Amino acid sequence: MPEALIIGFGKSGVAAARLLKQEGWEVELCDSSTSPTLLEQQQQLASEHITVKLGNTPEFTNSDISKLIIVSPGVPWDIPILAKARELGIETIGEMELAWRHLQDIPWVGITGTNGKTTTTALTAAIFQTAGLNAPACGNIGYAACEVAIQNSLTERSRSPKSKIQNRPDWIIGEISSYQIESSVTLAPRIGIWTTFTPDHLARHKTLENYYNIKAKLLHNSQIQIFNGDDVYLSKLGLNHWPNAYWTSVKGEKFLIGEKGFYVENGWVMEKITATPQAIIEISALRMVGEHNQQNLLMSVAAARLAGIDITAISQAVREFPGVPHRLEHICNWQGIDFINDSKATNYDAAEVGLASVQTPAILIAGGEAKAGNDTAWLGQIQAKAAAVLLIGNAAPAFSKRLQEVGYSNYHIVETMENAVSLSGELAKKHQASVVLLSPACASFDQYPNFEMRGEDFRQLCQKYLLNVAE
Repeated sequence: MPEALIIGFGKSGVAAARLLKQEGWEVELCDSSTSPTLLEQQQQLASEHITVKLGNTPEFTNSDISKLIIVSPGVPWDIPILAKARELGIETIGEMELAWRHLQDIPWVGITGTNGKTTTTALTAAIFQTAGLNAPACGNIGYAACEVAIQNSLTERSRSPKSKIQNRPDWIIGEISSYQIESSVTLAPRIGIWTTFTPDHLARHKTLENYYNIKAKLLHNSQIQIFNGDDVYLSKLGLNHWPNAYWTSVKGEKFLIGEKGFYVENGWVMEKITATPQAIIEISALRMVGEHNQQNLLMSVAAARLAGIDITAISQAVREFPGVPHRLEHICNWQGIDFINDSKATNYDAAEVGLASVQTPAILIAGGEAKAGNDTAWLGQIQAKAAAVLLIGNAAPAFSKRLQEVGYSNYHIVETMENAVSLSGELAKKHQASVVLLSPACASFDQYPNFEMRGEDFRQLCQKYLLNVAE
């Protein structure tokens, strides 16, 4: 019986373990951390005959040469144990690559980028599904990719059991991070989309060039390539680097890179594939605010049209699309003040876009675990739009210093989300602000397991605070 080791006990690691077990592998899953939740999951997997070792870092010798190692996205690709495994000739791949090997006979839309990929993935999946296609969203959104592979394998074996993912997928819509691309070898989507590119994850990828090359690998491997032509970095590369790509622009046909692509003109999404441009859908049909969401719409429509989806299905899907959780998500309105959850804004660029998208003046909640990056434009947006800033988490002292340096003084270090939410309504009234915006510009790991949990805490605290005030 072949042996496989899974490193990383997240959703992806568990899905990879279950997929390999289903295929007849002897599976061991290990994670360097431990917690009551992990211990509970450990017991569940033990009942499925999957060994889980917590608080454990594996060691390899020459006797391990037959093993396959699967790495979860959160595990750095260059840590010593993985370097040692590769040195010993042990095949080492990521969970996304494992899923691809089981699903490569199904066409994929692979979506990557620093920002915008979650919304683009969700909207693309919604359009494909409205067109009657079985097109699950997976990867960084929805299912782990290996969960889709598990259900597809079960369907092929029996055709009878009905599961969460019904029948065989027609398309896979994958949100694929740099971590997942880095640990993939043969992943090659039918359609590849690159949404944006700005410095991010440099603590892991070291240099901007390395980060770019990892992203570019996915697009080079894609049969059809779609790029956001309004992105400053990508547009400079243009046709010199990507001569056969489809480009998009919200600025009009004159700004379209190359002879083919999708653009906004007179309030309409236009398709230019042949000599005669074709109107697809009005921009106003999209409920989500902000120019960046118009860019996301263009890329989703491009993927749909290049996959052969008709305009009627696109129009219906876009009009019905509610947006995505934790990305400029409207939580509630209290006494005329909108509370908006933008927890997914985990870097300066995303947080700048979030703040630019809401009405002025706003009360901003920011902070968490800071990332490397250029904060200049974000600070400028704060100066222009924020009546007050509430700072939480580890980044609060550093952020307060940066605000002082640019001459912004109306900030409060409140440390926790609860303190921020409880104070935000009072400040909004004081400054006649119409919006309280959680847009952290930081990772969440100092106080939360992930940005989703941070956003959920904000949601629950808004409800708790508003109820208490109402009483």
